[in-house]
Amino acid sequence: MLTENTNTKNTPSTIDPASSIGVFEKWLSVWVALSIAAGITLGQAFPDAFALLARLEYANVNLAIAVLIWAMVYPMMVSVDFSSITHVADQPKGLLITLVVNWLIKPFSMAALGVLFFNYVFVDLMSAAEANSYIAGLILLGAAPCTAMVFVWSQLTKGDPNYTLVQVSVNDIIMIFAYAPIVALLLGVTDIPVPWDTLVLSVALYVLVPLIAGVLTRRRLQKTDKNPDAVANFTARLKPFSIFGLLVTVVLLFGFQGNVILAQPLLILLIAVPLLIQSYGIFAIAYGAAWFMRVPFKIAAPCAMIGTSNFFELAVAVAISLFGLHSGAALATVVGVLVEVPVMLSLVMFANRTQGLFPRS
Repeated sequence: MLTENTNTKNTPSTIDPASSIGVFEKWLSVWVALSIAAGITLGQAFPDAFALLARLEYANVNLAIAVLIWAMVYPMMVSVDFSSITHVADQPKGLLITLVVNWLIKPFSMAALGVLFFNYVFVDLMSAAEANSYIAGLILLGAAPCTAMVFVWSQLTKGDPNYTLVQVSVNDIIMIFAYAPIVALLLGVTDIPVPWDTLVLSVALYVLVPLIAGVLTRRRLQKTDKNPDAVANFTARLKPFSIFGLLVTVVLLFGFQGNVILAQPLLILLIAVPLLIQSYGIFAIAYGAAWFMRVPFKIAAPCAMIGTSNFFELAVAVAISLFGLHSGAALATVVGVLVEVPVMLSLVMFANRTQGLFPRS
């Protein structure tokens, strides 16, 4: 979810996934865990400072978080090449699986798991209002398929880079129009109030605007710099800002949530349970469908990965805008960051070990 990895060189099937990604991506869960600890500690030590940051908002958008989210999202949007959409029909089966899983299955299965666990399995461990807040956060995650970190997962499974780019480009376009209606529908079904104006504003602010900025930046780079690596070099220079934005966002969120977490230390684990089931379940559906339809492995692996992973930057931003910095929804979206990398690395290893079950081309 940060920047496109442009190294498309094929790697051996025996590759160790963790050794082929950057230090930040490799240890993302560790950095997030450290940021969680720092956030809780700083929130308890400097409550007035965190209260001041919480009040810096306009139209339900926290200004500090908005800047940080933009730092995360903008480099990823520059990496997206919409000219790749002309190749949309080159691998129709893989794209069909991706679209069905991302937009017709994943959001609804995540909502169902959220309701199952927080309204029934964990019903005695929290209030109804808290349960609804966590369900809302899971819905925001489930409706946002990954649009950048998937480049990393695709490379680790020797995925076709051009097909992966098509996936990302098509999903970004669909997200502009489908994210808000799907989220609103699922929040309504679960009896959670939907502030439509804030939801639409959030999608425009965190998807449409940075997407337009990314497209314009990419075109300018390609026009003024004839180096074919100009876009990759530009996003590489921005990567430290993306890392900073992610980790500081986690620090702030857990600083605001510190009292709740200290009072309920098992809360993170409770939120992680439906997320883990969702991740492995969605991967099984997409990967199994690709195997059944005889999709080549270089297409099957990334088409399964993009549905399994989440665009957590968008989910975090929308959760804060809709429900506030102190909400359980915001907390649930950040837990998604914590569990994602170890889950995805385990799936990369599984895919690489089972690639012999798929056609090569």
